[in-house]
Amino acid sequence: MTAAPAPATPPGPRPADSRATLLLARLTSRLTDRLLGTALIVAACDPPAVLHGPQLGKILVLGAAAAAWWAAPMVDARPVLTSMRRRTILARRRTTVLPAAAIAVAAATNPPVWLTFCIAALLLAYLLVTDAWTAGATAPPGRPRTTPALAAAAATTVVLLAAQAPVASTSWSRLPASLAIAATVVCLALALHSRHRPPT
Repeated sequence: MTAAPAPATPPGPRPADSRATLLLARLTSRLTDRLLGTALIVAACDPPAVLHGPQLGKILVLGAAAAAWWAAPMVDARPVLTSMRRRTILARRRTTVLPAAAIAVAAATNPPVWLTFCIAALLLAYLLVTDAWTAGATAPPGRPRTTPALAAAAATTVVLLAAQAPVASTSWSRLPASLAIAATVVCLALALHSRHRPPT
């Protein structure tokens, strides 16, 4: 008596197909983070000026947008350092590098006032959405989200108003700058205090 042949198992996905599927899933996950981060870096490049500029500028903006699309998603993991390689650290801190790069680019391009306010709004939204302490899966339960959001919005407003004050060429220029820095420090201290305060 001969044993019945084993049923044929369906062929699994090829390694190349599985890698492509995994890459596509990674590039399309957390769309809110990616859209906000990409919009932030593109706005910082001053699109109206880029559209009327040389072709090289448009290529650089496209490259910056692609890099932002990769770097934008929140790193929702416990703060454990697994490697000291620069590539690993950059990948771990990419949500900090992206807004810092956007601010540096905006400072270099000197966008108009209306675009500056748009960049500030995008920056605030991106930082709030990607804040793992309040929006991540590893955030402590019952953590209030209102106080950090209000503190970040207040700091952004104060800095913008101080930056737009028409006192740059007067002897009063240091006063609003000092007040803006002090107010920003207070807002950040309030946000950090709310993080360290145990939930009730």
